Amino acid sequence: MPTQEDVFTLGGRTFRSRLIIGTGKYRSLEETRAAIELSGAEMVTVALRRVEPGKPSVLDAIDRSRVTLLPNTAGCYTADEAVRTCRLARELGMADFVKLEVIGDPRTLFPDNEATIAAARILVAEGFTVLPYVSDDPIACRKLADLGCAAVMPLAAPIGSGLGIRNPHNLRIILETVKVPVIVDAGVGTASDAAVAMELGCHAVLMNTGIALAKDPLLMAEAMRDGVRAGRKAFLAGRMPMRLHASASSPEDGLVK
Repeated sequence: MPTQEDVFTLGGRTFRSRLIIGTGKYRSLEETRAAIELSGAEMVTVALRRVEPGKPSVLDAIDRSRVTLLPNTAGCYTADEAVRTCRLARELGMADFVKLEVIGDPRTLFPDNEATIAAARILVAEGFTVLPYVSDDPIACRKLADLGCAAVMPLAAPIGSGLGIRNPHNLRIILETVKVPVIVDAGVGTASDAAVAMELGCHAVLMNTGIALAKDPLLMAEAMRDGVRAGRKAFLAGRMPMRLHASASSPEDGLVK
């Protein structure tokens, strides 16, 4: 029998795809465009501080009639820098959706949670739909959700590391703690990482390097698309209980003696 479509609602908008991808590190604009198409993503991120007005950029690879643009504040190290960057996005006519990043350390690229919360408070008050990149800290995520952020985006592992989900326990706590969507962001290296995030109950996955730096980025874009879909279906289906001992697959009643 037909079932209701499993859609994803974020900031008042509805998406069928639960995969969000970045647009950095690809070898060409053509590869970027193809990866977006094959991934099935309906939202893509762009680092505003790396876009030079009037010059060819990743913006040229995005069909904004089909894909929602998510400008991000990558490269910002203070709350003030991040807020100014988001205001610039608004002045350029981009959507009021913003991915908020305030980095606290240039070597690990871990987020500065305190500065992120400070910036989020200002941006939410100015009417932005804020999606903050944050560490997998349940307390920080709760504070951001309470401020009015449309989602929280805890890291799975350091940006660009491809290490996969290092702390599923914290993600489970975050999912129990906040009432807004939880989007795993950073550290996803392959399709199984994306599937695990979705099986935990996360609402979506955001990635860039895992696709862009794969040996075959276009094939990996498809793999990530399918990994997210499979993980979501597994979550909805509900996995069988884990048992210490074996349990026979075939019924034992009526066995021939």
